[in-house]
Amino acid sequence: MESYRSLDAWKHAHAAVILVHKSTEDLNRPKYWAILDQLRRAVISVETNIVEGYALKSQAQLLKHLWIAFGSAAESECLVRVVAELGYLDELVTAEMESLLAGALRTLRGLLRKPPANPTHHVPRTTHADGR
Repeated sequence: MESYRSLDAWKHAHAAVILVHKSTEDLNRPKYWAILDQLRRAVISVETNIVEGYALKSQAQLLKHLWIAFGSAAESECLVRVVAELGYLDELVTAEMESLLAGALRTLRGLLRKPPANPTHHVPRTTHADGR
């Protein structure tokens, strides 16, 4: 695998981040603040944990971050449902958000079952006694 950008889970998560932020940027009334702030944070956590896990050097760290991403995707999906039920966003927008998050959850589940063997680029070994 060449880059985290090749992961379908990342593609779904990234699209969800962009959609959530573009759809909520003008909603600045106090009644929206708490839930939309939590939604933005949760959806960002999905994407960033996929990237961070992919970048770390061990399979254990990758799995840890994929689980965090999975939990954040589930949290995001729940928050989107609440936002939809409260009527804060258009139904078509929340339906698209739910679809993207469902895709992220599905593909994260697959990665958790069978993680990439080498999620990061190989780091060259040092050849000098002083570590250079």
